[in-house]
Amino acid sequence: MAAALSDVGRLPGALTVRDDPAGVAAAAAGWIVEMAGAAISGGGRFRIALAGGSTPRTLYQVLAVTPHRERTDWGRWEVYFGDERACPPDDPANNCRMAREALLDLVPVRPELIHRMEAECSDLDAAAAEYSSILASTCHTATTGSAPRLDCILLGLGENGHTASLFPGDPALQVRDRWAVRSRADYSPFDRITVTYPVLNAAAHVAFLVTGPAKGEALRGVVEGRVPAAGVRPPDGELRWFMDTAAAGSL
Repeated sequence: MAAALSDVGRLPGALTVRDDPAGVAAAAAGWIVEMAGAAISGGGRFRIALAGGSTPRTLYQVLAVTPHRERTDWGRWEVYFGDERACPPDDPANNCRMAREALLDLVPVRPELIHRMEAECSDLDAAAAEYSSILASTCHTATTGSAPRLDCILLGLGENGHTASLFPGDPALQVRDRWAVRSRADYSPFDRITVTYPVLNAAAHVAFLVTGPAKGEALRGVVEGRVPAAGVRPPDGELRWFMDTAAAGSL
């Protein structure tokens, strides 16, 4: 494992390794609560973009219960999503539905401060443009016309190196002048909406949540700069990796 940790240490950003997914969730939950406290003290709200997937679900379940539930002011959270699948909001594959069931319906987040992507719309380009407008109108920006700055963005890592819904070869990877666009996955549901690199790289804090032994090739792709997740390099923000020993060992 020492050699594996040496290899995984080549990833950009700070690294936290725990024994299992439960440990990863606990470590990430503590970090998020700290970020929330700092953001609320400094600006009044904590603006966070949530991710889909089983590893984030475990994190949300940890945040929803004691002790983390009592350690943050949920009324000051403003919630966004990094991507969404083109399916109805009650579909089991819907990221917002998962986040609601695991966290948002269990804590007193203000409903008007939960901004879901309406990816069930027939016109995904219009839905993405609307989400771009929501981000631009509700988040701080460094300069006029620059990307919205979220306090925290949570990301997963696919086996092919995708993150959010930025997939290898998709035109969304090249977008620099919009904050959310339609994208195309290589598995069902194929049609998606995703935030773009400018939003990911404008964030104050970005965290990848990676568990399991099947992510070695994707992690190597990040180290070598050849997969979409490698494009996440916030120049004026913190990048962190939370992973378990199985994921670390796979690299």
